[in-house]
Amino acid sequence: MMLTDPGPDADKLVALIRGINVGRAKRVRMAELRALFVDIGFTDVRSLLNSGNVVFSDPISTPSVAAERIEKEINSRLGISARVTVLTASDLDEVVHGNPLLDVADNPSRLLVAVLATTADRIGLEPLLEKDWAPGGLALGTRVAYLWCPDGVLASPLTDAVGGVVGDSVTTRSWGTIMKIHAAIHDQH
Repeated sequence: MMLTDPGPDADKLVALIRGINVGRAKRVRMAELRALFVDIGFTDVRSLLNSGNVVFSDPISTPSVAAERIEKEINSRLGISARVTVLTASDLDEVVHGNPLLDVADNPSRLLVAVLATTADRIGLEPLLEKDWAPGGLALGTRVAYLWCPDGVLASPLTDAVGGVVGDSVTTRSWGTIMKIHAAIHDQH
């Protein structure tokens, strides 16, 4: 039996922390967040932007176990309740390479990726595909929804519709942020 090489990024993960540093609520310094990750036992810890994106390595934990540990520590140490979704490098590759809206989306800040807490959350979003969201667009990946909001994120009915279905089981990032995280997880600058 031949084993395939998992590649150099096999133990790299990204934590997407929902709702921190948005407005005045749930303010967290990135240095404090990185220290928390190191104290948990993760390595190669890097935060990206100021919106709750942390790339790190952990050869032991599954993404769901890592997310649970991070959520618990953020709550315990920082007194903040925040949903954490963890993706592997390969999950993120699938998100980037599986985006079917790139042909129509011409502004990365108006193309959103709604990362679902679990693949089961996708089922609730499937009926939304039957609606006409023009001039915007909606597509689903394995664990994400892609939302094209050409008139702006706040003006788009898509964001409310997706949020109404999955609630706090989703965290959203712009396409530009997803691409920065993708480059960081693969150590590309």
